Amino acid sequence: MRQGTPPIAALGRSLGLLEAILADREGRSVPAIAEGLGLPRATAHRQVSTLVAERFLVRMPGGRVGPGPRLLALLSLVDEKQVIVAAAAPLLHRLADRLGCLVQLGTLENEMVTYRIKTGTSAGDVFTRVGMQLEAYCTGIGKVLLAHLPTAEREAYLSTGPFPALTARTITDPGDLRGELALVREQGFARDNEEIAEGLICVAVPVYSPGGAALAAISATRSTTQAARLPDDLVLAALRQAAGEAGAPLAVPPGPD
Repeated sequence: MRQGTPPIAALGRSLGLLEAILADREGRSVPAIAEGLGLPRATAHRQVSTLVAERFLVRMPGGRVGPGPRLLALLSLVDEKQVIVAAAAPLLHRLADRLGCLVQLGTLENEMVTYRIKTGTSAGDVFTRVGMQLEAYCTGIGKVLLAHLPTAEREAYLSTGPFPALTARTITDPGDLRGELALVREQGFARDNEEIAEGLICVAVPVYSPGGAALAAISATRSTTQAARLPDDLVLAALRQAAGEAGAPLAVPPGPD
């Protein structure tokens, strides 16, 4: 029985050659790169000529080729965070239905949490909305993303404190927040214990890039009365599975043996 649509071998070879040309740091000629890939020279030259004609590559001095205007234009459209959002959306809709609570995804932009996905039970009752930005220090998503910043950036953020209290539980002291973020890095998740709104608690986990950067975070928000039905352990396991699946499209598959 036929299993799926077969790949186009010629296209695969062209993309492999394009990747090898862009990754070359030794100034090798196209024939040398083609030889490393096991491509006939004539085939490589035809492929390069086509990519140059289509402006994905340009010819450079010394016989080398480099990225062309169409390829550079495509790069400006690539957003790793948006890839995660697109992959996460159906996952989080199903997760919210299964858990019966509010599930959100956010990213960090200019030290603020930007909410990209909001779905689930009582989603309309919580004041966040897609596209809205909130301070990072008082949210589960924000704590996860702050905790994974490079040290210098995290310390620069902490230097802007003390932070305004939104509830009696909000962490406002920079030293206390520094300790909280260290705990988040150690345990791999963050809690918002009624710090942004009374009666609401949440846990959040990072969505990692293949390089280990936390590009986004997802959270599950429950009322304090829901917490008995939805304990942290159950929610965290579900969030971590969803986070792993959301980050999977960014992973580079292993090459052929």
